[in-house]
Amino acid sequence: MKTTLKTNMTVKEICEGFVYNELEGKGLFGLSGKLTIQPEYQRNYIYAEEGRETAVIDSILKGYPLGLIYFHKVNDDTFEVLDGQQRITSIGRFVNEKFAIKDENGMQQNFSGMAENKKTKIWETKLLIYECEGEESEIKDWFKTINIAGIPLRNQELLNAVYSGSFVTLAREEFSNRQNANIQKWGAYISGSANRQDFLERALEWVSKGNIEGYMTLHRHDKNITELKKYFNSVIDWVSSVFTDVENEMRGLEWGRLYEEYHKKAYSPAKVSADVRKLYGDPYIKNRKGIFEYILGGSVDTKLLDVRIFDETIKRAVYAKQTSEAETKEKSNCPHCAIGHDANKSKIWSFGEMEADHVSAWVKGGATSAKNCQMLCKTHNRAKGNR
Repeated sequence: MKTTLKTNMTVKEICEGFVYNELEGKGLFGLSGKLTIQPEYQRNYIYAEEGRETAVIDSILKGYPLGLIYFHKVNDDTFEVLDGQQRITSIGRFVNEKFAIKDENGMQQNFSGMAENKKTKIWETKLLIYECEGEESEIKDWFKTINIAGIPLRNQELLNAVYSGSFVTLAREEFSNRQNANIQKWGAYISGSANRQDFLERALEWVSKGNIEGYMTLHRHDKNITELKKYFNSVIDWVSSVFTDVENEMRGLEWGRLYEEYHKKAYSPAKVSADVRKLYGDPYIKNRKGIFEYILGGSVDTKLLDVRIFDETIKRAVYAKQTSEAETKEKSNCPHCAIGHDANKSKIWSFGEMEADHVSAWVKGGATSAKNCQMLCKTHNRAKGNR
């Protein structure tokens, strides 16, 4: 890859013809239309939500260096921003009145209201720009090594760059657009930000069964994202139809996996809703996120709920009581061993050799209380399950 350092290009030249798409959060063009600020492989503009765009303008006014910027020289007259998109977009947005900064007196000030000498300083600031020429594979490989202004590329942002093309463009328009009316609904089940590609990553993870890179390789040049949208919406529609009550703990669960495992089973939304409310009201459940898979699986796997165990005081009190009674009767202090016919029928187990157990299983309504606690030897306790 060939690189050439340019030191005389000013902010005014870069911002000539700057176009910013407020709907998609993209700075699209500059340099009188010759510069594509956000090519397909670039991430969305994130400085506004990261709170960094004002720092860019402040750095210019204070004479601080903005760091190297890299352009991909597509041909003799056109360029793409390889690294520096966030900084250039911040500058372009500011001079186009998209946000204001605080002056030395703490007052909000936009570009048009600044003193002429400050505006001139911004316009005449020269940027250090490397023009890079090379094959697509070289450009993409270089892009993968870049951390933009201290904000590392996330995995999906990196994959978008490597597999840029018609499919990624369409997928980002659907899943990475903060103005999409469906974002709020999706956000009930997916953690993260559309702008940082979290929704797109989940959609691809679900449809590819975890093989995102393979799926993007296969569909890179597709002219539609029909399959991706259809599968994603099937998962979301299924979740929202089974669980009619939206809870905070739903966000970020493995809904794609759960859809594959359980979507062919029939559920009563009314019963599911009642079960969710009942479990949410149970003080013994420590992991509310597990409630949804627990219900989907037939309310059997209590490990998903991390049901609160008996505390040390209860266990030691029950152990002492059982052991005292067992020694009087010359039987084992494990109730199950005591009714057996082997050598352990009269064995007195140490406290460390026993585990606390619900006499009446929690899943059947048994409380985690001293009255419902018994100490069993580890062998019998682990064999007992929910019986």
